[in-house]
Amino acid sequence: MRKKRAEKRFVKPDPKYNEVLVAKFVNSLMYDGKKSTVRRMIYGAFDIIEERTKKPGVEVFRRAIDNTAPIIEVRSRRVGGATYQVPTEVRPERRIALAMRWIKTYARQRNEKSMSLRLASELISASNGEGSAVKKKEDTHKMAEANKAFAHFKW
Repeated sequence: MRKKRAEKRFVKPDPKYNEVLVAKFVNSLMYDGKKSTVRRMIYGAFDIIEERTKKPGVEVFRRAIDNTAPIIEVRSRRVGGATYQVPTEVRPERRIALAMRWIKTYARQRNEKSMSLRLASELISASNGEGSAVKKKEDTHKMAEANKAFAHFKW
């Protein structure tokens, strides 16, 4: 092995909620280094969530992440000229990263007026175990289940 493994960078917790998960979500949503804009957007979404559900926004956010985080996924693996979709377990960090990515993607596809509203709606539906992001997780699990026969190709 020629190069060292990349050092793990740790994200500082969010200033308002003192939560690392929120800070990571801010970083994943950000365009062109506009962190304060994204923070305003997320805090706005949390306020909308609190209005609608009467529960703390961070709690709903945490539950949404838990509900969308996949446990198992398929990875392509070439064996003797054929490519197999091999089911593998998802590492904890990747699990959270995928959940955040899916929530972000499907929130952007919604057709509410502002991004805060879209985010709030997606987070609420994800925390209730419904919505596009949770459907994506279920589809991923179904794919893994369907390809269980190739599990012995795991590396």
